[in-house]
Amino acid sequence: MSWDVLDFAVLAGLLAGVGGTFWLARRMTDNVAYRAGVGIALLAAFLLVWVNGAVGIIGSSSNDANLMFFGVLAVGIISAIFAGFQPVGMVRAMLATAIAQVAVAVIAVTAGLGSSGPRWPADVLVLTVFFAALWLLSAWMFQKAAQDQVPSAAEPQA
Repeated sequence: MSWDVLDFAVLAGLLAGVGGTFWLARRMTDNVAYRAGVGIALLAAFLLVWVNGAVGIIGSSSNDANLMFFGVLAVGIISAIFAGFQPVGMVRAMLATAIAQVAVAVIAVTAGLGSSGPRWPADVLVLTVFFAALWLLSAWMFQKAAQDQVPSAAEPQA
């Protein structure tokens, strides 16, 4: 792969977006689980865009079917906004994102998209498991963050 100026600009934009978003999340809360949830979700999103753009997940990077993965990211972003970035809502947002990730794979495999690739459908399935696991791990971290917000029965109420 030969990188040109546009490739470096896109990478710089991605890194700035990920770094800036994590910086904002860090300023929003001291909750380590919440920060971990954000970090894992950002890592998953970054890797999804990078892998998809560099080599493609469904066939080659020039396969239009790979555009469906931007829908996965849209599900995550839109549902996070609707959740108000609150931990309980972020659990649902990450679960929805994992479901969207799996849905893209189901569509790709059942429709035979990218079937001309040498490792099809294993490449689609392995990467789907990888990314879905990251989304689910993020959801788990947000669940832990939500539990940290709930006062235990032993704590006095104000």
